[in-house]
Amino acid sequence: MPDLLAALADIVEDVTRIPARDVTPDATFADDLDIDSLAMVEISAAVQDRLGVEIPDDRLKDLRTPRDVITYVRAAAP
Repeated sequence: MPDLLAALADIVEDVTRIPARDVTPDATFADDLDIDSLAMVEISAAVQDRLGVEIPDDRLKDLRTPRDVITYVRAAAP
């Protein structure tokens, strides 16, 4: 998980300016990191661009933590 977590943390930092070091596996996007739904759409687009995995908009609400995103990316990766 460290490589995907680092990649996701960099994406979150690029989109939101939240320091990558604050993005931990179990931090909640909404409550702990204060990331809103619009930023999550931007993060999703960046995940697709950088990691090659599309996250459908209707799945975003189910991805509450970086661990959730990493699990989804691993399952959906080609």
